[in-house]
This record gives sequence, C-alpha cells and structure tokens, in this order.
Amino acid sequence: MLNKDLKTLANKTIVLTGGTSGIGYEIVRLLESKNKIMVVARASERLEKLKSEFPTVKTFAADLSQPEQYKNLASQILHHSNTIDVLINNAAVQYTPTFLDDHFSYPSIESQINLNFTSICALSYLLLPALLHEEATRRKTAIVNINSGLALAPKSSSAIYCATKGALDVFSQSLAYQLEHSNVQVMQAFLPIVDTSMTQGRGKNKISAKQAAQAIVNGIEKGQLINDIGKVALLRVLLRVAPSIAKKIMKEA
Repeated sequence: MLNKDLKTLANKTIVLTGGTSGIGYEIVRLLESKNKIMVVARASERLEKLKSEFPTVKTFAADLSQPEQYKNLASQILHHSNTIDVLINNAAVQYTPTFLDDHFSYPSIESQINLNFTSICALSYLLLPALLHEEATRRKTAIVNINSGLALAPKSSSAIYCATKGALDVFSQSLAYQLEHSNVQVMQAFLPIVDTSMTQGRGKNKISAKQAAQAIVNGIEKGQLINDIGKVALLRVLLRVAPSIAKKIMKEA
C-alpha cells in the first residue's frame, strides 16, 4: 500500500540508530539536507565527526547493548521533539565465531540480542507516543526495521545474529498487526550482504552501503512494507520453489 504522506522524504522528523558509519551514515547523507534528523550512536570519535560534518543533525550518545539506557535515551529524544515521522532501527552488530571456537565470547550473546533486537522493541514502544501524537495522526508515520536475508534462512556462523534477525521479522509482523488501524506503518528492509566494516573480509558480490541506503529510502518513499533488496528477492523466491537448495546456499554464506 502506498503511503502518500511519505512519498517524498522531506520536512520529516526522522530518528535513526547507528548513523555514524556504513548504511546509517549514507542514510544521513541522503536525508539530512531536507529533514530534521536525530541520530543515536555510541559516544565515539565517529559521532563527533558526524556532528561536525552535519551541524543540523541532532545526536544522542547511547550504547544500545545496554537496556538500562533505553528509557533515558527515549526521554531525551521526546524532549527534543514530541513528534516523529520515521523511526529507522538500523544499528546492529554481528559476531562471527561459532560456539565451538575457543575464542567465542560468552558476553557477546547478550550484547548482540540487546543491540539487534531488544533495543528495537524498546525504542518502538518508548517512541510510539511521538509517532501516534495528535499532530502525527493527521499523517502517516513509519517504523522501519533494517533486517537481513539471514532472517529468512540462517548461515552456519553468526547464530545469534541470525536469530535476532529472525526474531525481528516476527516482531515486525506482529507489531504491524497491532498498529494496522493506526497511522503508523511498520516496514522492513531485508538486505543482502553489504560492504561495511561489519562484513570486512567476508562474503563476495557485496552491494555498497550507498546502494543499500538508497534502496532503503526508495522503499520508505514507495510505502513498501516488505522491501527485499538485491539478491534477497531471489532468495525469497528460491525458498518457495526449492527451500532445501536455498537453505544449503545460505548455510555456507
């Protein structure tokens, strides 16, 4: 269904997590000149560099792997703006060692789940009043969850990452049911492997972060509730017609 109010992303208030590098940075670069952008990221030199490069972008330093920070972060955002047009849940981390590897980090289980999934659930709830605000109800707003083809079929490594992406898919579907009679649409963008620091040294035939960002923005403007980017569209077809082959391919991805 076409979301006419988001047909052009201009003069919108947009909250974006993970906007200091990779896909998130490219989304900021695409949208900052015509919109009010708020970026959530860890306190770092990259966050300071973003503030310097884009003075109009409002930044909030937070570690989304730490749930005790969510309420304070949401309060800061809502204090800055009581209406939000688009919430883009982009921040994610992928830890590649397997459970059998000697150097597997046990604490990474909790941190990945919190950053990749718990924070999205929490921010979607805590920022929902701004998406449902009286002014916002006169127009369409959106929660956009950045997902992965690994939500559809996992690979052998990165089990926790794959699990969080699968959970994000189910959460997004259920949340969409809850909000179907409101002004808030829940969208997902499913990405193939993207050339970012997270995928450095892994994978082939990657799309660029710039290409991914443009495809995500295009999907939001078109009102695509499910936006299969690049080879994910082929994967979804293959899962229907030859699921065992699709899963075998993804297992070794």
